[in-house]
Amino acid sequence: MLSEKEKIDLITQIGLDINRVKDLDLLLERILTNARKIFNADAGSIYLKEGDHLRFSYTQNDTLQRRLGPGKKLVYATFTIPIDKQSIAGYVAKSCESVSIPDVYGMSNAMPYCWDSGFDKVSRYTTRSMLTVPLTNHRGDVLGVMQMINAQDDAGSVIRFSRADESLIMHFATSAALALERAQMNRNMILRMINMAELRDPSETGPHVNRVGTYSLEIYDQLARTRSMSAEQVDHQRDVLRMAAMVHDVGKIAISDVILKKPHHLTAEEFEIVKRHTYKGARLFEEIHSDFEESAVEVALNHHERWDGTGYPGHIDPLTERALPGFEGPNGKPIPKREHEIPLFARIVAVADAYDVLCSRRCYKEPWDEDRILDELYRSSGTHFDPEIVNAFFSCLDVLKSIGKRYPEGKGG
Repeated sequence: MLSEKEKIDLITQIGLDINRVKDLDLLLERILTNARKIFNADAGSIYLKEGDHLRFSYTQNDTLQRRLGPGKKLVYATFTIPIDKQSIAGYVAKSCESVSIPDVYGMSNAMPYCWDSGFDKVSRYTTRSMLTVPLTNHRGDVLGVMQMINAQDDAGSVIRFSRADESLIMHFATSAALALERAQMNRNMILRMINMAELRDPSETGPHVNRVGTYSLEIYDQLARTRSMSAEQVDHQRDVLRMAAMVHDVGKIAISDVILKKPHHLTAEEFEIVKRHTYKGARLFEEIHSDFEESAVEVALNHHERWDGTGYPGHIDPLTERALPGFEGPNGKPIPKREHEIPLFARIVAVADAYDVLCSRRCYKEPWDEDRILDELYRSSGTHFDPEIVNAFFSCLDVLKSIGKRYPEGKGG
């Protein structure tokens, strides 16, 4: 176990680290991973405030993770609880006070809150010690709640969280809340861009882009494991990939809603107009000042290229809308990109986007059933899609299905 001084030093170091993470979902992962490391907790969860409720937004559990085996991830469902004094997390959000419980099964009935053992029964996990703290910004507004579960000693036995930990975790929570507020601002700005695109294309919703972004991330994680990529490289790339994937179709704001909302198949002329959303979207990020903007250009421009070289828009300059020198095809049109000419992130988003579109209702189609969707993706490997990406997709399919339930339509971003 870490000494109190080592914990303080680690909190300072981690505070700097999490401030560099821009994407909200990845920040939740980083916050919880580091908090459990500092306080040697077996498990933990983060709830984010939504109106007068808390949404169960992220969780980790080492004991349950070990049961899954290498390369697998926990599948969890989200739910909401009211911010009131009935539940532990609700009480902490309502009172803005931390709560430390040595043993939830021995908790006094005199407490204003209660604990639901349903999760333990379903998962065959035993919760004992619990430390729950509010995540508040500089104005004192509650952004969410973080819950640490089952502190451990050096031998791995469950112990209570110490008095010193109760004080230290509040310092960590303060840093985490500041980073969380910035990440929520980033997410909200991206979703505002999506809302503008939705004025043209009603299928371009907050839940859709969140699903595509999170699907892309899971596929990339699986690919990284297969390729044995370094953790440092993966961590940096994950942050920009998720945000770039969310804005893959933002160029549709430049396309007439008469075409995008058409309930029937498009004419050849109309489809040519729709194709413009790729380089129109890339043009929105033409002044590149960050890795995110660079990746956003790559994804927006290339996510409709095909592995076999029959996609669009091809080797094109988004500013001039002309073929790049040396890549002119018939009639001067750009030659399509193929295979590894297509940037990796765009190849990943192509699969993630196609999966979500096939799962979803559109003005021109009903959702496909699962067998038909998976058969289509399998058959498109090596033609439409990079075979390596399709393999990664099927390897994490269970997690992808849970993500789909996490971002249902009608729930906003």
